[in-house]
Formats: sequence, C-alpha cells, structure tokens
Amino acid sequence: MEEIVALYAQGEVPGRIVGTAPRTRMRRENLPHAAVKILVRDADGRVYVHRRTETKDLFPDLDDVWIGGVITAGEEPDTAAVRELHEELGLRECELRPLDQHWYTDAHTDFLAYTYETVHDPERHGPIVHQQAEVADGWWLAWDDLTARLAEPGSPFAPDGRELLARYTTARQARPYR
Repeated sequence: MEEIVALYAQGEVPGRIVGTAPRTRMRRENLPHAAVKILVRDADGRVYVHRRTETKDLFPDLDDVWIGGVITAGEEPDTAAVRELHEELGLRECELRPLDQHWYTDAHTDFLAYTYETVHDPERHGPIVHQQAEVADGWWLAWDDLTARLAEPGSPFAPDGRELLARYTTARQARPYR
C-alpha cells in the first residue's frame, strides 16, 4: 500500500495541512509537503554523514547529514522524527532538540523542513544500523572536515542538505554547540 503524505500550504510557517496525496503523486507533481530532518552528532561533536541509496526517490546516491523523511498523513513532526531515526539508523529513545522550520524548494521538491538535532550515545540509543533501502553507507566527520568537504567543487552532497546545513551553521555561530 502506498504511503499517503500530508500536503501543506506552500510557504506558511508554521505549517498548515491542506490535504493529502499518495507519495508518488506528491513527487511527480512536486506538491508542497513537510519533512523531518535530524542532524546526528556524537559526544565529541562529530556529525554523522550518510550516503543515500541509488534507489531513493529524491537525490539518490548523494551524501547528506540530515536523517529524515516526509511526514505522513495524520502524523506529527515530532513523531515522524522519532520514526525516521529508528527506520533509517535503528536508533531508539534519542532526545530530539527542535531547531528550525524552513521551506526548501527546488525543481525536484517543495517541503517545509522541521529540523532537529540529537546526540547519539551508543550505550543508550543502540548502535547505528542502516536501513538498506535508504542508507548505503555512513561515517562520522569532525565539523571542520565536514565544512571542508562541502567546500570542495563537485562534492556529491544533497542540495537540500546543503541549504539546511548552512542555516544550521549560521544559528550555530550565534549559539555555539554544547
């Protein structure tokens, strides 16, 4: 059975649900929807980077730092964030800190991003276990290594992830990570 996605009023923050659609229609017609995006750090402040699988319906085979996905019909953003962390990385009981709500729009997608941050503790949350259908590989990078990699011409990084990370970086400079 196909996933039914909540559709949102384009450009409105906070989001207002205006309908629903099957995921394939939402992608095909680039309908405005919402998605959760979670930045995973470790106790040393490193960021978890992953490569999306070649079969993803959006930005396949690109690297990203945001774990997440679309918010389904009837689902709250916080619930979706918990679900996505478990589905994609196998993590449970992570404390999620809400960061921002921001619209991202390009020729391929149009979504209200509900961004979060969490600190992964393997003893409390379990080991990272990739969902094979969505995550091809993953690794930890120090913040400086991540920003250097993003600055490399042709770096294979998801465009929405780049923009959301730029917003995160600006906020982080104003309020350093603890």
